[in-house]
Amino acid sequence: MLWQDKHAALTFMSLLLLLWQEAAPIEVPEDPKIQQDLKQPPTIMKQSVKNYIVDPRDNIIIECEAKGNPVPTFSWRRNGKFFNIGKDPRVTMRKRSGTLEIGFRSGGRPEDYEGEYQCFATNDFGVSLSNKILLRVSKAPLWPKEVLEPVSVTEGSALVLPCNPPPGLPPPFTFWMDSNMSPIPQDKRVSMGLNGDLYFSNVLAQDANTDYSCKARFLFTHTIQEKNPYKLKVQTKEPYNDTSYNASEPHGDRKVAESTPTFLSPSGSESSKMVLRDEQLLLECIAAGLPTPIIKWFKKGGELPGQKVKFENFNKTLKIVSVSEEDAGEYVCMANNHLGTIRHSIFVQVKAAPYWLHKPSDQVLAPEENGRLVCRANGNPKPRIEWLVNGQPIESSPTNPNRQVLGDTIMFHSVQIGSSAVYQCNASNEHGYLLANAFVNVLDLPPRMLGPKNQLIKVIKNNRTFLDCPFFGSPLPELRWFKNGQGSGLDGGQYRVYINGTLEIKRARAEDEGTYTCVASSILGKAENQVRLEVKEPTRIIQAPEHQSAIRGSTARFTCRVTSDPSLPVSVAWMKDDKPLYLGWRLKKDDESLSIPNVNEGDEGTYTCTAKSEIDQLSASARLTVLARPDPPMDLDLSDPAARSVRLTWIPGKEHRSPITEFLVQFEEDRWEPGRWQNLSSYPGDLNSVILQLAPFVNYQFRVIAINSVGQSDPSRPSPRYKTTGAAPDAIPKGLRGWGSRKDNMEITWEPLLDLERNGPNLHYIVWWRRKDAEEEWNNLTTVGTNHVVHNTEIYVPYELKIQARNEFGAGPESNLVIGYSGEDKPTDAPTDLRVSKVDSTKVIIHWNPVDLNSVQGEFKEYRLYYWRESSQVPGLVVSKEKKVKGFYSTTAKPSGMLSDLAPYSNYKMFMVVANNRFESQPSNTVAFTTKEGVPDAPRFFKINRRSLDMIHLEWAKPLEPNGILTGYQLKYQTGELILFVKLMCNM
Repeated sequence: MLWQDKHAALTFMSLLLLLWQEAAPIEVPEDPKIQQDLKQPPTIMKQSVKNYIVDPRDNIIIECEAKGNPVPTFSWRRNGKFFNIGKDPRVTMRKRSGTLEIGFRSGGRPEDYEGEYQCFATNDFGVSLSNKILLRVSKAPLWPKEVLEPVSVTEGSALVLPCNPPPGLPPPFTFWMDSNMSPIPQDKRVSMGLNGDLYFSNVLAQDANTDYSCKARFLFTHTIQEKNPYKLKVQTKEPYNDTSYNASEPHGDRKVAESTPTFLSPSGSESSKMVLRDEQLLLECIAAGLPTPIIKWFKKGGELPGQKVKFENFNKTLKIVSVSEEDAGEYVCMANNHLGTIRHSIFVQVKAAPYWLHKPSDQVLAPEENGRLVCRANGNPKPRIEWLVNGQPIESSPTNPNRQVLGDTIMFHSVQIGSSAVYQCNASNEHGYLLANAFVNVLDLPPRMLGPKNQLIKVIKNNRTFLDCPFFGSPLPELRWFKNGQGSGLDGGQYRVYINGTLEIKRARAEDEGTYTCVASSILGKAENQVRLEVKEPTRIIQAPEHQSAIRGSTARFTCRVTSDPSLPVSVAWMKDDKPLYLGWRLKKDDESLSIPNVNEGDEGTYTCTAKSEIDQLSASARLTVLARPDPPMDLDLSDPAARSVRLTWIPGKEHRSPITEFLVQFEEDRWEPGRWQNLSSYPGDLNSVILQLAPFVNYQFRVIAINSVGQSDPSRPSPRYKTTGAAPDAIPKGLRGWGSRKDNMEITWEPLLDLERNGPNLHYIVWWRRKDAEEEWNNLTTVGTNHVVHNTEIYVPYELKIQARNEFGAGPESNLVIGYSGEDKPTDAPTDLRVSKVDSTKVIIHWNPVDLNSVQGEFKEYRLYYWRESSQVPGLVVSKEKKVKGFYSTTAKPSGMLSDLAPYSNYKMFMVVANNRFESQPSNTVAFTTKEGVPDAPRFFKINRRSLDMIHLEWAKPLEPNGILTGYQLKYQTGELILFVKLMCNM
């Protein structure tokens, strides 16, 4: 039967919810005039924290601020009873506020005012409550006086030095120091636990050198108290020597008994821990043992949440910030050394103080409307929900037939004027509580417009546009829009009306211009407003700035060309790296561009031009990269010395946005050309350590130059000097040559070795010579010079030559054999029977009889023809008789050749000699010949002398070279597309 009653009740409730029609709650706008006229229950705006700890040296201020209309009045309860403020001269309440101030200038103890406080804000429409504020005074009690006997412990044993600080409010921060006020060094062997005690996993003899004092710092009073220091005595089986201590062998060579790990904190194999949701979880495991155990953490049945877990105190503490329910479970810490392993399980429970799932919110309803307040919270254990109205339990408040409480929800139906009230929801469990105020305000107000009247709105063409029409009324009015005062309401298609009164035009066009009227209507009346809309062309950047790189010292220019609606003035502003750009004496801006002369590194960045009208703006950006020569390399260092090499290392300087492509290494030596820097070698830009190949017997210093696309850096500072040892010459003297400066000698010459090829002091040369194919012995000479003359030689005979360089360290390599010749003499024979054939206007074929090559008395170079123009056959023409030369190389029995580039219609003469390197023979017979007539040169000038309607007078001059007897001229002219020729006689 009971089950049937419950079933019937549930069925009735389901039917009730299906029939329920709830109006959307009315939102009260933040309009000062509305807020001033609107009657409203109180709302708590500001209050002190629930757990409120105050400094005893200051006055106590307990905050409580609320708003409402009429202005609320305030009262307080202390420890659940009415707090009569007027009877306590130390307590005052601020005007138009509930905030309490408790002063102690005239005496009194702050501790007398500890307790639980709750503020009540009241007006004609309800009562709003603050949280219950637990006020406590900060305390920093003194450390109890105690005499600490010296602590005696055996070396290698574990030790715990208790701190036990006085229980302050809030608890103090503890730390350990020695008598010299130096912090106690902490590591995996020695560390402070969460309770403030100092733990030694094992004690060393050297720990006795320190005394140990625990300090407590109290945050509110900013004071530090200290415990009397512990003095430690460490008993050792063998004498201890300070010098024997090191990290790897802390006991020196003495034998100290090792031990398996044991837990100092927590004790046993299992423990438990409870933590509240969203708080911080701290788990600690500290182990004793020798060697010092290593701590590791695990979670059974899952992995540690890597993003939330932190390990502190040398892995002895596991920390999880903002714990959630999934962090519950079994955590295992493991301590091990080479003697064994132990484990401890910590079972973590996660509980939760209440937290909101759905916090009740204020409701503004019109008469006869329905509404509801929902208060949903969660926690562990699950919170109990309790409703209050105006600060009193709802069960004991006057009955309201229009209100029904359904667990975490209050349903309101057909509300009436005068039923306004403030409802409190209290969600609580053993770990805490939540208190929320939410009012239900029943209003009947006729429609009213809240926005400015007859507003002009300018919008950009094709943009989504919103016309606002803020309004208010209770019940909530119905709103409709009209255009140009005609037609039906605007909604659908291009238009959309929102519940707050805003009209959306999805894409503004020119035809959308006009006057729009919004009308708000309810059973209590209506109100209207107008908005005039103008549609404008958008502002556009038609030429945006472009990214660019500029060399330091040059000028950078960014262009920003803009168009806009003619009726909208546009301004263009520039920014650099999102900050306004200062346009001073250097930076210049005109209508379309920004110029940056003499660019430097400070100018590098992103430049943005912003074109702005009164209704739109847009921006375009470009980056300026400043390129410069690289900074010089730094910190040159020499290493890896060898006889003929050394490693040079340097640190590259800044690249200045242009990558270094090459490093040039230069050297200077102080023996041959001191002070002159010379190029040694170059290397790719990604190297900064190279092996330099060097010459012997040189005292070097080096410098490095960096090169990028802009240019070369300044040279680096020179390296230290590096002197190579001497060696025999590596090089062979170049340019070995034998030649005759006279007919009876041969001069042998060569190029000296370069300074860096000497390889040592006392450089000299050994030169050898002998007649070729004569089976002679070598002749030789040692000299420091670069030549030697062999006398009394026959005319033009070959010699074999070779040379070698030597210094104090030995001889260099010998050169290959070179053939030289003694001096030449004048040829004894001359060419004969010089003659011509096939003569035309500009060229002629010549023939001659050769000489015996032995008669040349030297190297045969050529047959050399001398010719000249004797005269022209044109009467009266004067010509130059300058001699010209042409060579013919031929060793055939019947040599011949062509002589070209002759002047036509002229008389020529010529003769021939044979030549060696130094001399010419006697001339051959002289030959005369005459060239034939040729094509004349062009007239020297041609011009129109004068002209008339049907006649022109022409004038021209004879050619400089007629190349024959002139007989006439040919004139060519054109009329239209017809080309005509006229032949003119010479006498014209």
